Amino acid sequence: MLSLDPKSLSIPVLHGHLLGAVGPRPIAFASTIDEDGNANLAPFSFFNVFSANPPIMIFSPARSGRTNTTKDTYNNVKKVPEVVINVVTHEIVHQMSLASSPYSPGEDEFEKAGFTKVESETVKPFRVGESPVQFECKVNEVIELGENGGAGNLVICEVQKIHIDDRVMNEDGKIDQKKIDLVSRMGGNWYVRADDNSMFEITKPITTKGVGFGALPEEVLKSEILSGNDLGQLAGIEALPDETDVNEYKLIELSDVFVELEDNQTQLEVELHKLAKDLLKENKLEEAWKTLLAFNN
Repeated sequence: MLSLDPKSLSIPVLHGHLLGAVGPRPIAFASTIDEDGNANLAPFSFFNVFSANPPIMIFSPARSGRTNTTKDTYNNVKKVPEVVINVVTHEIVHQMSLASSPYSPGEDEFEKAGFTKVESETVKPFRVGESPVQFECKVNEVIELGENGGAGNLVICEVQKIHIDDRVMNEDGKIDQKKIDLVSRMGGNWYVRADDNSMFEITKPITTKGVGFGALPEEVLKSEILSGNDLGQLAGIEALPDETDVNEYKLIELSDVFVELEDNQTQLEVELHKLAKDLLKENKLEEAWKTLLAFNN
């Protein structure tokens, strides 16, 4: 494994490693305004939400690694401490990228990138009409992390109002993760689109408590078929199926494989582990456990 001291690396190399490894990163498409009323729009992938009560978002318009100059966004929020953070979707990603061009402070990125200005209700900066979710924020604080090129500037924003397009909502009144079609940043020129091909569900153990790795049978722990991820999924079950359920499943669902391989126990175990792995891919945790436990029943 390559081990590196950040202090020994050039800023471009260090920057590349950080962005290449930490991702996907959500994008803050930040709309600000200067003291003369000129609009500015720029994307930042050093961004996330950090609190719900109060609702806090933080993004970082870092100093240029080449020139050590500060971004217009940083300069603006220091003078007018307000910002609108617009969500970036696949539908507007190329326009968003265009807005990141090094335009002069007086040039309007809304116009350059073809975005619609929408008046905000609680702050002066405009909202991006094409963005399906817009957060009007006041800037509580700006924390400068350094004075040299590449240093970040944490803009701590408190959300004052949220605007959500009805088209990205589901029938339960929540933002539908498939409808919103978000994009995020990777390293270099790479982006990720959050669609059916890239998204998957894992039920969070907020009220449940998995049995843990210590409860896994030795032959499951040492499986050459099941990965660490598979074992983590198996260990997330609250209680193992009882012997009656396992035997019933064995007789109904697994009878063919047991008959076929009754004289080859080694291969039988391998096949059962393969079947369990396939079931885990379909999120059929209970069935996967019954398949594994059937071997010794």
